[in-house]
Amino acid sequence: MLKPSILAALLATALPFAAMAQDKGADTVVATVNGTPITLGEMIVMKEAAAQDPQMASMGDGALYEIMLDQLIQQTAVAGAGKENAGVRAQLEIQRRNTLAAAAIAEVTKAEPTDQDIQASYDKLFASAEPATEYSAAHILVDTEEKAKAIKAELDGGADFGTLAEQNSTGPSGPNKGDLGWFTADQMVAPFADAVKAMEKGQISDPVQTDFGWHVIKLNDTRLREAPKLEEVRDQIAQMVLREKVEGEIQRLTGEAKVEKTEGIDPAWLSKTDLLEAE
Repeated sequence: MLKPSILAALLATALPFAAMAQDKGADTVVATVNGTPITLGEMIVMKEAAAQDPQMASMGDGALYEIMLDQLIQQTAVAGAGKENAGVRAQLEIQRRNTLAAAAIAEVTKAEPTDQDIQASYDKLFASAEPATEYSAAHILVDTEEKAKAIKAELDGGADFGTLAEQNSTGPSGPNKGDLGWFTADQMVAPFADAVKAMEKGQISDPVQTDFGWHVIKLNDTRLREAPKLEEVRDQIAQMVLREKVEGEIQRLTGEAKVEKTEGIDPAWLSKTDLLEAE
């Protein structure tokens, strides 16, 4: 059993070392290469990037520490042999500004959108939206009115629409029996949309001309597309709110910035890559 005085002396000696062990910051040096420091902060940033790699993310901290430190040592050693010129300085400055800009945006996105933000954005998008009519149709696209009329005559005589579409349609939907899936009228060119809106379910149109050629259209069905429920699109709305906040902050900062553009710069100078070789 240690005497109290000896125990007290050992504790007094050990406590500063324990405090030092806990007192680590991002600037703590974990290694040096030819006098260039590698810091704990660099290691932490590297680990955050490595989290995107499943293999790296599955490693224990001990193994990951050694691998990352070895990589940073190699990088630092090779970087020491690099030659700095105008091109390198430009790249470093772009990376520096990009990192600072990303940090500024990260501050904007720290706060999750509130329920009020999400509700307001949802209402703006859908509250006054009328149910939209969707159409399911197929068509046969040919290059002349004569061909379209001949196909319509065959269909009137009982020919199968899908078979004629596969055999004759020049559009990309031909191999799929002419099927266009579900769409709203505003997704189609005006003559095609006008024809579909005037048709009854199961009806086959007379030839319709558009910029793409001549169409024979079959309307399969119609339906009303209601606005989605808030909970169905909540995640997408939240992302939209965040994007709007980011875009708003970018516009605010850019608008408040004092910008002075230099006159007389010839855009053709962008091709003068030899300028980057200057010391």
